[in-house]
Amino acid sequence: MKQAVWRIGCALWLWVFWAASASAAAGPVGAVTGLPLPRYASLKTDRVNLREGPSKDHATTWVFERAGLPVEITAEFATWRKVRDSEGTEGWVLHSLLSGRRTALVGPGKKGVDYNVTNDPNASSPVVARLQAGVIVNIRRCDGVWCLVYGAGYKGYMPQTDLWGVYPGEKVD
Repeated sequence: MKQAVWRIGCALWLWVFWAASASAAAGPVGAVTGLPLPRYASLKTDRVNLREGPSKDHATTWVFERAGLPVEITAEFATWRKVRDSEGTEGWVLHSLLSGRRTALVGPGKKGVDYNVTNDPNASSPVVARLQAGVIVNIRRCDGVWCLVYGAGYKGYMPQTDLWGVYPGEKVD
């Protein structure tokens, strides 16, 4: 009997060790949602308070005024998410003010630069639109190199490296 209990205990320990190793290899996940950290989301409304900490008792340090702006979620605490914008500003926002809708910022920090949106995922494909740095695009999908993006009056492909709101090599369906 003792030997059977010992074997079961060893098997259980090995399974726990394997499960912990597998989840560590996949990367960290949020304690509240179980979703990967970090990950991208977007702002639902055009007025989102960024706070010093995860409660309304903490001071507002910044107010985002741009619905659809992509943000990177880096931590979770109850109904609060710690986010970072493309300029590196960090703080806490209520989860209800965030959307899972994927958007991206075109060429952040490169004022005065225009970016091509092409008909196909190929730099020599016909240009269907030219977007200025700072424009927010909606992401339909990404293959790790090119993203199919759309907005008012255009739909086409952009190199993933020109966008802030998708990770290098990330695939989005």
